[in-house]
Amino acid sequence: MISRRMGLTTAAATLLTGVAAPRATATAPPSLRTTGTHEDTGSRARLQRDVDTVLATGATGVLAEAQTADGRTTARAGLTDRSDPRRPVPWDAYYRIGSDTKTFTAVLVLQLAGEGRLALTDTVERWLPGAVRGDGNDGRRITVANLLRQTSGLNDYLAVSPDAADAFTPAGYRRSRFRSTAPEDQLKAALAHPPLWLPNAERPERERRWGYSNTNYVVAGLIVERVTGHSWAQEIHDRIIEPLGLRHTLTPGTSPYVPAPTATAYTWFPDAGGPTDTTLAAGGGADGSLISTTRDHGVFLRALMSGRLLPPAQLAAMKKTVAADDWITAPGVRYGLGIAWRPVAGSRDGIWFHGGTHLGTVSESGVTPDGARAATSATFGLRMGDPAQDAQDAAGRRLIDRALTDR
Repeated sequence: MISRRMGLTTAAATLLTGVAAPRATATAPPSLRTTGTHEDTGSRARLQRDVDTVLATGATGVLAEAQTADGRTTARAGLTDRSDPRRPVPWDAYYRIGSDTKTFTAVLVLQLAGEGRLALTDTVERWLPGAVRGDGNDGRRITVANLLRQTSGLNDYLAVSPDAADAFTPAGYRRSRFRSTAPEDQLKAALAHPPLWLPNAERPERERRWGYSNTNYVVAGLIVERVTGHSWAQEIHDRIIEPLGLRHTLTPGTSPYVPAPTATAYTWFPDAGGPTDTTLAAGGGADGSLISTTRDHGVFLRALMSGRLLPPAQLAAMKKTVAADDWITAPGVRYGLGIAWRPVAGSRDGIWFHGGTHLGTVSESGVTPDGARAATSATFGLRMGDPAQDAQDAAGRRLIDRALTDR
């Protein structure tokens, strides 16, 4: 599983550089669908053009949605599967949202903080005694806020796992696609290496060193389970999915399947000579396992920023950010508690976003600070190590920015 914003773990990024992959050549007639009174003709046409632009970078299929309280506009381009030019990407397709899951997990933790059941200043040691120790790692120096803000210094288990290199090959993928790894084992892999740093001993909440690590959210999920006595999946369902009526959002557990309708998630591995169908994939948890739709994801983001999921104090805490340099190729990005902010031309207040990547699927999303407007997209097709993937990612971010600013 890849559950990191750019779609490549640190290990994979090192391993998979400068490898060109074949472009997808399949195309399908563009489509547009509007529900309610959402947007004018120009905005709808622009969304379709932006979807077409993402497809033209080499994706096999793209689905995107712009959403307000008045309705939603959904645009699509490309195919459900490269082998059948008669089947466009389905409306309301399910897809793995990857690290967009982290925002959901952060909401759980902040809800517990709002209820007084934990504090953001609590240390990991407070809730998981002895769990983060060894090789210089020290849970007494890491707070809950450090985990959510990615300022803990913990290594990314995906980057340091001994199986990381093998996983990013067609044969390695096939060997591991039905295999799940327990969060305790993921944490163990991360702790087998010295930390990148230890947060400030006196004021860990003021730590400004930043490094993206899926391990932070593995630990956050374990803390949710320790505090509540319930599984992370149950808390996601009871606190977010059911109250918001997200009927097409689910925690797959150990199942490697994505419900229908969906589109084939193709990955171009380095030196593989062609795409691999990577739709089947087990594993993941609080750091990147959710399956959703563009509609449900937009509803979640709008509810979050409009204050339906968190009290004002916790929402404000979520928006306290640090600079997240070198995370994505966009200027001025800052990372909060499970959500990030970036400036956008035409918007005085910028947008909030996260994004996620799984093998064969890229999730892009964004929401205005007041929750009035959200934009979400699923792009099917991931080309590891191919510079053209950067073009696909940039086009996806432009789609989100334009859908939110109406420019």
